[in-house]
Amino acid sequence: MLDIFRGLKGLVKVTHIHIDSTVFRLHYSLTVMILIAFSLIVTTRQYVGNPIDCIHTKDIPEDVLNTFCWIHSTYTIKSAFNKTVGVEVPYKGVDNSKGKQEDKKCYMYYQWVCFCLFFQAILFYTPRWLWKNWEGGKIHALMMDLDVGICSEVEKKQKKKLLLDYLWENLHLHNWWAYRYYLCETLALINVIGQMFLMNRFFDGAFLTFGLEVLQFMESDQEDRWDPMIYIFPRMTKCTFHKYGHSGEIERLDAVCILPLNVVNEKIYVFLWFWFCILTVLTGGCFIYRVIIIVSPRMRVYLLRLRFHLIRREAINTIVRKSGMGDWFLFYMLGENVDCMIFKDVMHELAIRLNHQQQISGYGSGRDIIDA
Repeated sequence: MLDIFRGLKGLVKVTHIHIDSTVFRLHYSLTVMILIAFSLIVTTRQYVGNPIDCIHTKDIPEDVLNTFCWIHSTYTIKSAFNKTVGVEVPYKGVDNSKGKQEDKKCYMYYQWVCFCLFFQAILFYTPRWLWKNWEGGKIHALMMDLDVGICSEVEKKQKKKLLLDYLWENLHLHNWWAYRYYLCETLALINVIGQMFLMNRFFDGAFLTFGLEVLQFMESDQEDRWDPMIYIFPRMTKCTFHKYGHSGEIERLDAVCILPLNVVNEKIYVFLWFWFCILTVLTGGCFIYRVIIIVSPRMRVYLLRLRFHLIRREAINTIVRKSGMGDWFLFYMLGENVDCMIFKDVMHELAIRLNHQQQISGYGSGRDIIDA
């Protein structure tokens, strides 16, 4: 199984150039890799064996019955989950189905699990794909290999001047660029919440509380236990096969089927329930954080001071006061990638230019209002 994860390392490449937040990277790197790995695992007989094995008769070949029940789904009897195994029923959910059509619970999802997991991986990568196209390599172009502080003074001075000139000439022109990134983070939040409801629909409304029910099951007494995993992912089900008999009459044959694949499926979806809940909380917190940044210039000042200790407080105050929200986002991303000493010099020079422009232009107090 480890070979599968090793093979996925090259599928999702996380470069040393950071153009997004750590939480955003969890969506398109770790989550995508996990989903694709799970999709491959459920299709590999090496780990789960045959996905379905039905008890057959001599009248029906084994492969025929297994294939039929896999394609046309199996079912359990809902009321049989509350009966005593070995006394009233042979197994949870398996019981006589005569006159209990409304009590049947059909299972058709298992043949779609691998496709659903792969589709989920695509949805998780979509916000990253959008941002990568909208970002257009801006951070990488502005870095000019300044993430490595070891270079000649002449080269360093020239590159710092180019970076400074760009920031100066394009001040207040990055708002739309930053808002598109915030839109991608919002899409990531919508996606992870939407996927919880998508899987809830996939499992007939039993997924939203699935993790909580599993926790309650593990904490309950042995006598009072009711396993929610067996209800959603039954290990034994029933299948009805109709065929013509020797006299031309239609014969109804009931088969009991074992689903070894569901032993893997239940573990996968328990993990995904908790992982998606964690992602939802983290991404929701990130969304609130972005809203605060947009509406509060004071918070932008505080975050720059907190992250970049080498830059003087007065320089940060000047830069935030004289620039826009999009400029702040660009500065922050550059600071994450550029060598700290070089970034400090560029920010100090930019603050000097902004102060000098104010003195020459004679800006009044009305022009000194912080650009929110």
